[in-house]
This record gives sequence, structure tokens and C-alpha cells, in this order.
Amino acid sequence: MELHSVEELMDLLYACRGARDVPVPGGAPVDAYDHALRTAALLRRGRPADKELQAAGLVLPVGRLLRPGQPAARADRAADAVRTLLGERVAELVRRQPRHGLQGEEDDLLALCTADEEARTARFDAGVLEDWRTVLELLAARNSRLGAVD
Repeated sequence: MELHSVEELMDLLYACRGARDVPVPGGAPVDAYDHALRTAALLRRGRPADKELQAAGLVLPVGRLLRPGQPAARADRAADAVRTLLGERVAELVRRQPRHGLQGEEDDLLALCTADEEARTARFDAGVLEDWRTVLELLAARNSRLGAVD
């Protein structure tokens, strides 16, 4: 599945509400929607200028809806879904997180992994998904322009 609009992505992220994920054996289940918002918010605090990194944190849970019951394939499926819309960097961060580092982008991957882990236990108001619409639209517009140049 490829996402072609921010609206499709937003619908998919809204569908993550109530989806529970157990991050580690013995760990407490977390709501995928809330976790995504907290991950993105933590990345916004730590790397305010890096919208692609923030978006990667936000879209991490879409793989669980696209590949239910197949944890190994979730990251690949999520990356494939967002690549056309949000670009190669966002897709690669999503695909490789948390499996292994990216050449030249280890700091970005580490920031994403750290925020993902911290968001599992952090308790703060991370806002609502609608707060991210502008960021997603900006990335989609930029990626669309870059794709038209190729």
C-alpha cells in the first residue's frame, strides 16, 4: 500500500487509536496512537528543525495496521507506504528503526530510537494528530516538488 495524500496518512494514524502494542517481553502495552504523538513531540523538543525526523517518529506505528501479526515486516511495510508521500529519508528512518544504523545518519537513528523508547513510558500531553497536519503537508509538498525534478 502506498499513501498518496496527507489525508490518507492522517486516516491511517487515527486508525492506530486503541491499537495496543507490547514493546518488550513483560512490558506494559502502549496505545500506538498516543505513543506516536509522544515520540514525535519528543523529537520536536530535541531536534526542532528536523521535520523529517519528527515525521518518522509520528508514522512508526502505521506498520502494525498494514502488517498485523507480522512484526518483522511492519517497518518495511510502513516505510513503503510513506516513501512516495514523505520522501526517502523518512522512509529509511522508519524502515531501519530500530534494527540497525544508517550510514551517515546514525545520530538521527539514535535520536529516533531514544524518543521511541522514552515515549513508551513518558506521560505528558503530546497534543493531537491535527497539530501535525502542517508538518506533513510541508514534507509532502517538498517531496512532490523534488520528485517532479527527477
